[in-house]
Amino acid sequence: MSVKIRFTSASASGLVLAKVGHPQRDEPLETSREVFRVADEDQETLTALFLKPFKNLTGYRFHHHASLDQHELNVCSREIFASPENLLEKGIAIAKRLYSKSNHPNIKSGDLCISLIQDIDVDGQMTHGLCILKSESVVPFLSISTRDGDLHLHTEQGINPDKIDKGCLILNHFSNKGYYALTFDRSGTDSRFWVRDFLGLLPVTDPSFLTKNYTNLAVEFLEKEKKERKSAPAAPGDDTPPWESSSATRDALDYFAEKETFSLQEFEESVLKTPDARKRFAEHKAKIEEETGHPLEDSFEISKKDVSSAKRRASQSFMKLDTGVEIRLRPNAIAKSSQILEHGFDESKKMKFIKVFFNEDLAD
Repeated sequence: MSVKIRFTSASASGLVLAKVGHPQRDEPLETSREVFRVADEDQETLTALFLKPFKNLTGYRFHHHASLDQHELNVCSREIFASPENLLEKGIAIAKRLYSKSNHPNIKSGDLCISLIQDIDVDGQMTHGLCILKSESVVPFLSISTRDGDLHLHTEQGINPDKIDKGCLILNHFSNKGYYALTFDRSGTDSRFWVRDFLGLLPVTDPSFLTKNYTNLAVEFLEKEKKERKSAPAAPGDDTPPWESSSATRDALDYFAEKETFSLQEFEESVLKTPDARKRFAEHKAKIEEETGHPLEDSFEISKKDVSSAKRRASQSFMKLDTGVEIRLRPNAIAKSSQILEHGFDESKKMKFIKVFFNEDLAD
């Protein structure tokens, strides 16, 4: 179910806007009274801003335990794709669904934009897409204007397109299987609210998804083994070289790079080697599958592009800075580093900085 997507000819034709408050804080839901039509001169810029976050994301699909006909967003998408005149009515229905799901105290209010996107190239066929974006913060920006024959500087509040918190792009593709959707959540909060509770999505278990998950799973497991081996006292007769765990991580990624097809049994035998390690890996895999609710297949075609990405992330897992500070990222953090790390430059100190976002200190 993997697809090739191009946005070269895409254009945003109409928007439904909403301000989604928090029901538990008695904040209201405000929605558009009519569809906002994008001016011709703004379409190219606005479309590029809307679609920029959706490049190189994992595919998802709508899922319902009984029937897709009972999946609210699946039905709304289908009716919008069937007749764009339904955009206002169904866009408001989507905003109401988001509002009704926003009861958790950690969920922030924000601005919602629902856009119908035309002419997205999916596997060589032009199709429509439904773009849902939520921004949970506004930023000040400066504007210089001409007034009374002179230039004036004033500030305004607005949405920074590069800081949009949540988004979903639903493509009119594989409609009988729950469509093909791309989604992200950069807010740093529990993304299960956005992906599971509001959108009702499950990952598409294509080669890309499976390769990403197994490489992350393997590296995370082997790094955990390395840490535990380092902290535990050596057992009598244990002459394992201290570099073997690091070598095992490289061997794991090399396995994916050298093979065309993944076999769990072959991977365990060639990389994990010992029965005890294979048993602990199976337990680790089962725990991850239970937490995510997504069983991982035991064999699949390996995605070479995602193997290269995994190797690149592994090489970037450690940062040694000239101030004596060292930062090490675990594999699951590397995969979402763009969401939890922010790089910048402090003009007053004339130094670069890294800002780290987190929910709680697990060392306490």
